Amino acid sequence: MDISLLWIPATLIAAAAQTARNTMQHRLTETLGTLGAAQVRFLYGLPFALVFLAGVLAVGGDSLPHLDSRFLLYSAAAAAAQILATVLMLATMQLRNFALSTVYVKTEPVLVAIFAVVVLGDPLSLMGACAVLVATAGVVAMSWKPGAGAGSNWRPALLGIASGAFFALSAVAFRGAIVALDSGSFATRASVTLVAGLIMQTGALVLWQAAFRRDVLRGVLAQWRSSLPAGFMGAFASQCWYIGFALTSAANVRTLGLVEVLFAQFASRRIFAQHASRRERGGMVLVVLGLLLLLYGTRGSS
Repeated sequence: MDISLLWIPATLIAAAAQTARNTMQHRLTETLGTLGAAQVRFLYGLPFALVFLAGVLAVGGDSLPHLDSRFLLYSAAAAAAQILATVLMLATMQLRNFALSTVYVKTEPVLVAIFAVVVLGDPLSLMGACAVLVATAGVVAMSWKPGAGAGSNWRPALLGIASGAFFALSAVAFRGAIVALDSGSFATRASVTLVAGLIMQTGALVLWQAAFRRDVLRGVLAQWRSSLPAGFMGAFASQCWYIGFALTSAANVRTLGLVEVLFAQFASRRIFAQHASRRERGGMVLVVLGLLLLLYGTRGSS
């Protein structure tokens, strides 16, 4: 495979791993609450991220790149946006079923495409723009519920879309951090960015919880056995996302990442016994069509 296309399997693996992590976090909200479950992906993901970085450096023979102020600024912005996005996502999952919560959050690619062009100057082809719009239309079709009252529909929708916006900002900022590094292979730059972000996120949340919510911190530490798998899957998913960001635009990665909606529907049916309606299945068809357009456009431009 052309190494420039490695972002495709990396993104598919990331989406599957993130679905598994979201399932684990969704369950942890019952015992740890939203904030505690959000902390799990950072605190318990950091040790695994350090192992990934050590492995990449050992295999590739790279040295650590210089971390300049531009890299640190992008990483800090991305870390903060991702914390907010995760908390909002888990809050949405408490109000809505697992698959539809994922759908709301996955309005993200349109915002990623816009932010990436404005902030990073990443190009977006006509085919890519069509892919983003078609796939996101599928997401909207899956989430829209005719006749549902505002109290039962709009609150989770707004929370989920806000989560998607912050995930979009974090994706673009993490891509900016990776691009800002002046040396190292794509795997090294992805791994360094992952570790830097997790250190910032873990440190910020531990300090805040130690000062204001010690009960949450104690609960997260007490639940280490059930939290470790979620931490591993979170770090593994992020490692694959960042490899994608190192090789192509954030818009391409996050649009293909909409395949997570299909993975989430499978998890929702198998694990949570929640079923999709005809409208939701039609939306899935549009999502798949959008992904096919994206891959066709990528192949045509490679």
